[in-house]
Order: sequence, then structure tokens, then C-alpha cells
Amino acid sequence: MKVFDPLRKKEVELTPEENVRQSVIVWLRDKCGIPEVRMKSEVPFQYNGLQYRADILVYERNLDPEILIECKAPSVKIDRTVIEQVIRYTRVLKVKKIVVTNGTTTFFFRWNGSEYVPSPVL
Repeated sequence: MKVFDPLRKKEVELTPEENVRQSVIVWLRDKCGIPEVRMKSEVPFQYNGLQYRADILVYERNLDPEILIECKAPSVKIDRTVIEQVIRYTRVLKVKKIVVTNGTTTFFFRWNGSEYVPSPVL
């Protein structure tokens, strides 16, 4: 089964992780009021010489990355290892906020000037 990704402007395979990603895009757009033009999915970047992809990046109006969202399949437990992986990505992406979700469990973090700390909301 395929689903249309409005950010990539194409049909993609509807895997469990993709289902979470598409749900997050709808939530960002409809509940948080973030226009799709400020979001990108599957954004490539390099870290330590290796190629990675950010599931979703939300950009500020000046086009600086603001929020990094890591989506996992519902079967993947969001544990310290997953969160530390995402925080490592911020060394390259320099975002102010992080969201890590598997569609069931969601964690929010914000940069306090020296480290990422848990936040109750986006």
C-alpha cells in the first residue's frame, strides 16, 4: 500500500514508520499550525562522514532548522539509545527543539542554551 507524502510530493510505501511520519505531518499542520512549506521529510545530512536522513525538519521563517522530528515504528521502544542518537544529529542540524515519537510514546526536548532538556510540549 502507498500513501502520498505532501512534503516529498510523491507516493511512498506505507510502512509502520511512514504511517507515524504522515500522522506527525498532519499533527504539525492541523494542530500546531505549521505550514507544509516550512516542513521537509527525509532530509539528508552527514555526520561523522556518514550519510543520515532526518525524518522531518521544521524550518523557521528565515529557513534555519528549528525542530527535528524522529519517527519510529510503533514497535520500536523510545529509549535512551534512540534519544541519544537524535541528540547526536543536532550537532549538525543545530535545532532548538526535538520530538521523538513512535506514534504511541512521544518525547519533547528543547535547547536551554547548554543542553537539550525534556519539555512538556512542542
